[in-house]
Order: sequence, then C-alpha cells, then structure tokens
Amino acid sequence: MKILVTGAAGFIGSAAALRLCEQGHQVIGIDNLNDYYDPALKDARLARLMGVDNFHFIEMDISDREAVASLFASEGFNRVVHLAAQAGVRYSIENPMAYVDSNLVGMATILEGCRHNSVEHLVYASSSSVYGMNEQVPFSEDHGVDHPVSLYAATKKSNEMMAHSYSHLYKLPTTGLRFFTVYGPWGRPDMAPFLFTDAIMNDRPIKVFNHGKMQRDFTYIDDIVEGVVRVLGSVPEANPDDAKDSPATSWAPYKVYNIGNNEPVELGDFIAAIEKAAGKEAVKEYLPMQPGDVPRTYADVDKLMALVDFKPAMPIDEGMQKFVDWYREYYQS
Repeated sequence: MKILVTGAAGFIGSAAALRLCEQGHQVIGIDNLNDYYDPALKDARLARLMGVDNFHFIEMDISDREAVASLFASEGFNRVVHLAAQAGVRYSIENPMAYVDSNLVGMATILEGCRHNSVEHLVYASSSSVYGMNEQVPFSEDHGVDHPVSLYAATKKSNEMMAHSYSHLYKLPTTGLRFFTVYGPWGRPDMAPFLFTDAIMNDRPIKVFNHGKMQRDFTYIDDIVEGVVRVLGSVPEANPDDAKDSPATSWAPYKVYNIGNNEPVELGDFIAAIEKAAGKEAVKEYLPMQPGDVPRTYADVDKLMALVDFKPAMPIDEGMQKFVDWYREYYQS
C-alpha cells in the first residue's frame, strides 16, 4: 500500500514510518521541520529513514491547503497516518495560534485530502489530554470529554469531532488514537522523560510539579507504534446499531481508542527509574501544579485489546533504561 505519514520527522511519526517501511509499504512522509524544539533531532530522526528505499520525504506544512491538496491528488494514497501537530500543553498557553494553524487548519486539510481522493482509512493522533480533569479512572473512551483544561486538549477534542463529521457526511473511515505520555529513544525534548534525564545527567535540578503528587500512564514508543500499525489495518465500518452517545463509536465509520500502558506511575517512582538507569541521584525542586496540567492519566485499553489483540506493556524501569542508553549514545555523554 501507499501510505502518507504526516509529522514524519516527529517522535511518533518517524518511528511509525520506519515500521511501515519495514512491512513493505510505500511511505511518503511530510513534516514542516519547525523549531518548536531542536530541529537537529528531527534531522537525525529523518536520517534513519533516508536510506530506506520505500520512503520518500517532502518538507511541507499541513496548514498549506494548496500544497496538501496537490500532494493527495498526485500520490493516490491508500491510507493516511496523521501524526503532525503542534504538541505541548504548556506551549499552547503561550502561543495559541500555532495550535489553530497546525491542529485545526492542518486537520481540515488532511480530511479534505482524504475525502477527495478515496482514502481507505485515516488514523490520526488524539491525546489523553482530552479527558481534562476527569476523576473517573481508568479513563474510558465512553467517558465525556467536554471540559478540556488546555487549548492543546481542545484542539485534539476538535479533531475527533471533525473526523466524525467527515465519517458521517462522506463515509470516510476514521480512527482517533488517544496517546498516553509517550516516551522512549528519540523522544521529544519538551517532555518529562527527556527533561529529567537531561537535567540529571548534567547535574541540574529537576522541576517536580504539584510537589510530586502526579501520576502518568507512561507508554513506550514501540508499544505506541505497534498499536498504530495494527489499528491502521482495522478499517471501521458504519454500524447503525452502535451507540450514538459514546465518544468512542458511532453509526458512522468512526472509532476512537486509548493507547496507554494501563498502569499509572507515581512521579516519584518515575524519577527513581531514571536515577537507576542514569546511576545518579536527582536534585529536586518542588513546584505547584502548572496551568493546563492534570494530576493523573490512566488508560482503559479494553477496546483496543478487543479490536487488535494488543495492549502496551513495557515496564517503566526497562523503558527508561532504553531511553537513557539512547540519550548517552546520542549525546555521547
């Protein structure tokens, strides 16, 4: 198959593109290579893909309507994995328009490309952030997600609603994946696994928000990619008997699934896993909760398991050891 992967220089996008190439698919990757974080890391991720015969990269911004429309019309994609987005809860407070352009306008251009070019299945990235301050645990796809606490979360909720409208109006099969705190080698420098590891390795204090009273459902990158690839092969079908009052399903060819480790980790245990892997103790600076953040994430993955017979399972100690090993090799430290 010919598959478009957006955000191909990103953390998840580059890993997903590599896996799809290994499976023998022809993969076109696009990315705008912005400077939200160090572009050198994006270039290094792309370098892993550039030697792969069945991968081709095009630098492109998904908010460019004409460029995206032309790409879809000329390439004839069978399926699309849409992972490009402006990421980061905290940055959305500082620069909201970047999220409007990438996450809302960009999603619309991808949906339009799929609609007009008979794409068989669109799989796109949502986020655990859509659950907001939900206190029901574990977070289920059947829970309401109408109270986001950051603009980033609001754009991801909007993506799900936009996808549903296209699934209903144009019979476009779409699947949204709510990712839970993805980490691992080649990970994003703005996320806690990278920030904490970098600080510990360089003898700087780490910022521990909400005084450490946090839990995260840390999900290893290989588990995320396995879920993405399996779901891509499971095209949703319209089913008039499906419940109409759940965010997870619809009478239209539309689905939403959690992908998380189903085992939230206390922030203190997470820091201890990094300390063990690094062989160094962290100096901790305790701070209050940041705006837009949530105290806990916890994924119910029963629906994912029922669909593709898979759920993430990487233990945090093993996953962080793999990340720290990569960090040392990449930065020669």
